[in-house]
Amino acid sequence: MARQDINRSGEMDVFVQVVEQGGFSAAARFFRMTPSAVSKLVARLETRLGTRLVNRSTRKLLLTPEGRVFYERSVRILADIEEAERSAANLDDPRGLIRINTSASYGTHVLAPILAQFLDLYPGISVEVIQTDLVVDLLAERADIAIRAGDMRNSSLVARKLGDTPLVIVASPGYLARHGVPETASDLERHSRLGFGYVRVHREWSAPQGDAIVEVPVTGRVSASDGEALRHFAIGGAGLVQLARFTVAEDLKAGRLVVVLDDPRTRRSEPFHAVYVGQGGHLPARIRVMLDFLAQYGRIS
Repeated sequence: MARQDINRSGEMDVFVQVVEQGGFSAAARFFRMTPSAVSKLVARLETRLGTRLVNRSTRKLLLTPEGRVFYERSVRILADIEEAERSAANLDDPRGLIRINTSASYGTHVLAPILAQFLDLYPGISVEVIQTDLVVDLLAERADIAIRAGDMRNSSLVARKLGDTPLVIVASPGYLARHGVPETASDLERHSRLGFGYVRVHREWSAPQGDAIVEVPVTGRVSASDGEALRHFAIGGAGLVQLARFTVAEDLKAGRLVVVLDDPRTRRSEPFHAVYVGQGGHLPARIRVMLDFLAQYGRIS
């Protein structure tokens, strides 16, 4: 075997597990290898070292004196390698700037209440938040993480799902008192429908019309580039708006907004993801800890 082809740390790792797992079969299950492959690897290691490491003459695996020395030194070497890798990746003390691109709604209702907790956990990390509902190019915008609503279609992005949220059509009690409560798709034609100023996946609202379900276009005198603006316009009585339920949950409890057209046949939900460029195994520690934090504390429903 050529010297450059020897994976010494890999051989040590397998040998250590043979010892700690108590045999070749158990180590093989640990590494998802066959017992014969593990046995051959240890035999190849013994041949290269020129000494026997384990005694195979009994049913119970026994280390030779040379095997005991090699095992103990291998454990120390593997621990040093792991410590070196953690140090290089800053896993023990992640530092640096994280640029997060998020919708104003997620930033206001989910990220804002938990950000202080994250900063307390990781004092070496700074966070820059850019709020927009538009889908941006992460590379062009120099964003590390983007929070996006809707199904993921771009295979170049890796996504961490943050949950699903129902979409609801809401209006203020004052608006409904002036214009009436819509109950059918035909009723919507007489109402101001607040919309987004860019193309979305759900371009129309679904509403019942007798036994049928009708798609109604969102046309009105007011549109905006983000959901938070539309939420405030609806609270002010400008019209109906369809938003993620988590963004209006407190308004519904407080009576500032009311759900209309809540028909089981027309209910939709929208997934949320934290997305980033590249494979998770190569992420800087500062990005990895933020993604883990969002997956635990930044979920929506």
